[in-house]
Amino acid sequence: MRNCWIKIFGLIVIISFWAVPGVSRAGYDYVDISHPFLRKIPMAVPLFTKVSSGHETDQLSESAPDLLAETLEFTGFFKLLDREAFLVNPQTDATFVSVNFHDWTSIGAELLVTGGVLVQDNLVEIELRLYDTFKEQLLVGKRYKGQVADIRKIIRRFCSEVIYTLTGDRGIFNTEIAFVSTGTGNKEIYICEFDGYNPRQLTHTKNITLSPAWSSDGEWLAYTSYAKGKPDLYIKNLRGNRGYVVAKKGINTTPAWFPNKFELAATLSFSDDPEIYLLTGTGKIIKRLTYNKGIDVSPTWSPDGKSVAFVSKRSGTPQIYIKNLDSGQVKRLTFEGRYNTQPSWSPRGDKVVYSGMENGHNNIFVVGIDGQGLIQLTHNEGDNESPSWSPDGNLIVFSSTREGPSRIYVMTSYGTDQRRLLVLKGRQTEPKWSPRMVNK
Repeated sequence: MRNCWIKIFGLIVIISFWAVPGVSRAGYDYVDISHPFLRKIPMAVPLFTKVSSGHETDQLSESAPDLLAETLEFTGFFKLLDREAFLVNPQTDATFVSVNFHDWTSIGAELLVTGGVLVQDNLVEIELRLYDTFKEQLLVGKRYKGQVADIRKIIRRFCSEVIYTLTGDRGIFNTEIAFVSTGTGNKEIYICEFDGYNPRQLTHTKNITLSPAWSSDGEWLAYTSYAKGKPDLYIKNLRGNRGYVVAKKGINTTPAWFPNKFELAATLSFSDDPEIYLLTGTGKIIKRLTYNKGIDVSPTWSPDGKSVAFVSKRSGTPQIYIKNLDSGQVKRLTFEGRYNTQPSWSPRGDKVVYSGMENGHNNIFVVGIDGQGLIQLTHNEGDNESPSWSPDGNLIVFSSTREGPSRIYVMTSYGTDQRRLLVLKGRQTEPKWSPRMVNK
């Protein structure tokens, strides 16, 4: 069987480490991520060719392409074609070895992913290829080895290669989402993978826990907890037992990590006036960032760390403001609506997404940092709150009561493809998207 693998896959081992001729890294003309009316690219993902025999090979030849298709479809970039329309049966035809592109262009597939699977002694070797069917061109080919249990990681790694080839960005396949859930009867913080897979409880305070915030390296999570009877700030290392607590008089809440530094902003009220402060990662105050007798909360940093957006009642109602840290200038960002909160600054630096109340319901809005181009993203479907950007800026996670209890949803940055991420016991709120995890 090993000889069979080498015979079929010998060429791809070479190709997977060569630059593919004709593919320009500078162009990325397949997906226009900046277009609000993105045309989804028709893509075919047939079942994978079985290079070995056996039950596990049979299973993976079907489950792996299903997982790959679901993972790529999650991005909102692709329209996955129904396999019933395919003219080729990969289980009997040599689809992986030699592609007849006319078989795919005739059913409208512009992109094609093929694969072959070999399983021996609980080890899997899988070859994956992405083709442009109209150009009749191989765009990327990769070979992976690992445990059968690693198949999800393998598929996500190849999906990252696909998105990089088509957009120039690695995508969101090694990211996670933190959120608050009441499944235990108390508000605790949970974490799941970007697509809702593998949800697990992080905190066990048996009390109220709120406002999760990721550090830029994904190693730390800051949050507010009432574990000691009042709102204190907790800073927890996710890979060990290290952690710090900010327990000053009054409230200690709404943390937001400074980009690429072990520092964070948070609202503290030890001086009786809730203001935003810059803290070290261990919780020591570096400096005060806001100066106003109104309540200032919910900071969110610009990607370059030069400005911070926040919520303030200094004009009488909660509105979003931006402060430039170099000049000290503060400008009001939101003017439409009387109750605008929960800002999140886009990773591309050009927009802020937030929750605004309109006609008694909360909806998600996005606006340029110059205050122009206001767009409402959710409409007439319950209360929609706590928006948070994916690290590539293409997706937004948020909570919504559109189906009853609050759940976590995802949509594109233009408000399309809104879908529920997961369902757990209780209510799920306050989602926060992680940065890319280096070690995932």
